[in-house]
Amino acid sequence: MEEIIMLEECPICRGAGMILHEGGWSVQVECVDCSAHTVYMEYNNDQEKAEAERAVAHLWNIGKVVSSERGE
Repeated sequence: MEEIIMLEECPICRGAGMILHEGGWSVQVECVDCSAHTVYMEYNNDQEKAEAERAVAHLWNIGKVVSSERGE
């Protein structure tokens, strides 16, 4: 059974966040509206993948994001 990961609204614009995987080796959370995002977390197997998804979700939910806003 797959774990459900809850994401808060974007800390920049209050848009929706989405978990994105890149090439089967890294994951991040990105806002679908303003493109603010967390850091990439790399993984090598399914267990690390699940841990990386939880880690980027946590970063997103506490507002640790990178944005292209002025001054960033």
